[in-house]
Amino acid sequence: MSKKKTVFIDGPIDPAFISDSITKHSTKTEIGGHSIFLGQVRADEIEGSSVVAIEYTTHMELAEQKLYKIREDTFQKFDITCMHIYHSLGIVKTGQICLFVFTSSKHRKEAMESNEYLVERIKKEVPVWGKEILENQEYSWKINQ
Repeated sequence: MSKKKTVFIDGPIDPAFISDSITKHSTKTEIGGHSIFLGQVRADEIEGSSVVAIEYTTHMELAEQKLYKIREDTFQKFDITCMHIYHSLGIVKTGQICLFVFTSSKHRKEAMESNEYLVERIKKEVPVWGKEILENQEYSWKINQ
């Protein structure tokens, strides 16, 4: 069983935090491959107005339960060494990072496949909602593709 980890971060995920996470793994010499997914807020156009930010909210208890299950399933399905998931809450402006998923394994294939599996499950199953804030001060609820 993996230990329960903090996933949610207030605001955007700082690139220095991502860099620090990668640097900390250099001492783990059994790792041969890392896979990283970074989700960034896009300036989509909705009804003639551009998205300037997304405000993320969640049902914390349910989200943490879902994420714990997804982590456990991923560790059972793939031979990975490390897994880190971070998701923003609150306002994240276009161009900023809102999701950071980082997997490590002895071999690259397991790291890459587990990372894609994680991202797909997070997007489909975890109750995180995004309110897209438009330049005209209107908003629209984000629909995951």
